[in-house]
Amino acid sequence: MSNVAVVPAPCEVLGVPIHPLTLARVLDIVDSAIQSHTRLQIGVVNAAKIVNMQRDQVLRQDVLSSDLILADGMAVVWAARMLGYCLPERVAGIDVMLGMFTRGNRRRYRVYCLGATDDVLATVVYRLGAEYPNLQIVGSRNGYFAAEMEEQVAADIRAARPDILLVAMTSPKKEQFLARWSEQLGVPVCHGVGGSFDVFAGKVERAPEVWQRLGLEWLYRVKQEPRRLWKRYLVTNTLFCSLVLRELVRHLPNTIAR
Repeated sequence: MSNVAVVPAPCEVLGVPIHPLTLARVLDIVDSAIQSHTRLQIGVVNAAKIVNMQRDQVLRQDVLSSDLILADGMAVVWAARMLGYCLPERVAGIDVMLGMFTRGNRRRYRVYCLGATDDVLATVVYRLGAEYPNLQIVGSRNGYFAAEMEEQVAADIRAARPDILLVAMTSPKKEQFLARWSEQLGVPVCHGVGGSFDVFAGKVERAPEVWQRLGLEWLYRVKQEPRRLWKRYLVTNTLFCSLVLRELVRHLPNTIAR
């Protein structure tokens, strides 16, 4: 990332470099990247993804190919602070996306939406047109395509010449797609937004703000889909806590020495 507004050096949390930024600062960097037509690939991590990055080196390298890596979960912010790093706030991927919509509506940014099902995508595009009429939706495609179609999908995105590409696919598919193609797309800002289209379309309800502030957004998701999600979050949250504890113990001698 070059010729973009100055970005502070990342702090390393459990082996993952995370940029200490506020949401407003991230959106300023997005604006700068679009104006200078400089590539900015945005990645976000929560507790589950950090755990999975420990076990999946391909996912790890794909995430680390991002120019900005943001703390999507409160657990990551708390862990960083416990380890002596200052992350000013949680910067959720969906909030970055919504901020892009608001600013893009003022600046007439061109957006390509990739991911989700056709029904969800149609709702997203309709709602964007209704609520952000100056935002230019220059293309959209569902996220269900075979690996051999990736090159054509990338070509379609490049031909549309968007300022922003939003990739609403599950992890690690979105990270893999961006790691492979972002440099060839000619798109200034690429952002992997995961399930944010489902939330924006009203298919999935986002946790209330108080749940978010308490770091319990994951529990709200489990409440909505207990059979599918309870085991996943139980395992990853437990492993994340153990990783943080191990890191605290490793830093203990240095803390005592100081």
